[in-house]
Amino acid sequence: MTRYIRRAAALCALLLLALLVNATRVQVLQSRAYDDNPANRRPEIARWGQPRGDMVVGGRPVTGSKDTGEQLRYERTYRDGPLYAPVTGFASQVYGTTFLEHAEDSVLDGSDPLLSFLPLWNDITRDQNAGGAVVTTIQEAAQRAAYRGLGTRRGAVAALEPATGRVLALVSRPSYDPSVLSGNGPEAAEAWARLNGDASRPMLNRAVRQTYPPGSTFKVVTAAAALDTGVVTDLDAPTRSPDPYTLPGTTTSLANEVEGCENASLRYAFEWSCNTVFAKLGVDVGLRAMTDTARAFGFNDSGLRIPFSVAPSSFDTEMDRAQLALSSIGQYDTRATPLQMALVTAAVANGGSVRSPYLVERTTTASGRTVAGSGTHPLRQAMEPTTARRLRDLMRGVVEDGTGANAALRRATVGGKTGTAQHGIGNSGTPFAWFIGWAQSDDAIEPQVAVAVVVEDAEAVRGDISGGGDAAPIAREVMRAVLRASG
Repeated sequence: MTRYIRRAAALCALLLLALLVNATRVQVLQSRAYDDNPANRRPEIARWGQPRGDMVVGGRPVTGSKDTGEQLRYERTYRDGPLYAPVTGFASQVYGTTFLEHAEDSVLDGSDPLLSFLPLWNDITRDQNAGGAVVTTIQEAAQRAAYRGLGTRRGAVAALEPATGRVLALVSRPSYDPSVLSGNGPEAAEAWARLNGDASRPMLNRAVRQTYPPGSTFKVVTAAAALDTGVVTDLDAPTRSPDPYTLPGTTTSLANEVEGCENASLRYAFEWSCNTVFAKLGVDVGLRAMTDTARAFGFNDSGLRIPFSVAPSSFDTEMDRAQLALSSIGQYDTRATPLQMALVTAAVANGGSVRSPYLVERTTTASGRTVAGSGTHPLRQAMEPTTARRLRDLMRGVVEDGTGANAALRRATVGGKTGTAQHGIGNSGTPFAWFIGWAQSDDAIEPQVAVAVVVEDAEAVRGDISGGGDAAPIAREVMRAVLRASG
């Protein structure tokens, strides 16, 4: 009898062992396959089964979650959704995530192992951490100033802190409310179709995902190349530039919108944006040096992330001399995002050095414990420090004596560059109005803000004056907001 009991006990132990082995196989070895199976809704239910963590601007959350009581329980909500959409992106139960919602998704949904003190234990128990918080670098006053300034016009604004690379404002117009895409009902589908069918493309983040011909604002890069290579040594010496200028190897003449550009000094040409002078300077500098300088400022960089990806700005590396002349005044195939042109301005303001831009100050757990800081952001030299000082002098002249007077601020030093970029077939489109600039309070030891503004549908009257008339006032208010907050 005892023998049979032992055999039954051994059989039970063997069966129990088999159950444990099978459970281990299912829960550990094959867990990934079951998780990834399209028929398994548990991960999706778990993902939306708790509130997402918040994004924070100026100490206040600009996102939230609401309990719907449905199977996918929590939907994303947004405070001032259109204002911050270029920063937050959207988190949709149907259409996925974009921008910070995507780049910081593992922190926001609680799946990042760093949110837990015992990540391995969480993997075993399948416990889920509460969503963490993402603290942004955005300054609310600057963001609102940029948004108000653009108003109903299409365009974008990017503002940076030159010394650190912190992104202070990132605005794109027209915008949209990301909350209309949060749910999974017919309303979200209708909103998705409406937004994607809108000819004005409100979901396009023009500040980082749209490139434009930079027009005369690119003359900052050309001037830097000319000064660094020694093509120009004296800001006030004549440049021996004809007016009009015949593009090399062609019979095409390039003219100016202003008088006095023939043989103009670099200072005069910069303040009044003489196309002929800068086209010839680009040719004199040469393709290789122009390409190297553009690359040092950040052009042709396909890997820039802030932490979401930024469309690469481009300066052609293979051109004839006529094409180089046009590229050197921000035309031909030269293209730049507003963020890139803010980086150009920041390099001038920061003594020739460029800090990589970043949008996240730190991430934290739901209880406030810091998970990750902003880290060290690479520094590269775009130009010699002496060149940067001379360019700051030239940019001050644009605001004090030239086309950028509308960017001036009381009790502050402001430098800038206006621009008008032609586009369309035969340059038939309404020119894009640009302004790039930096500002420094009288009591500050270094510039506190660098900004780039592009207005797509500006009422351009003549050349660069539209940049000074349409874009410069927007930049002025953004710079004013930053200086007030810093003071």
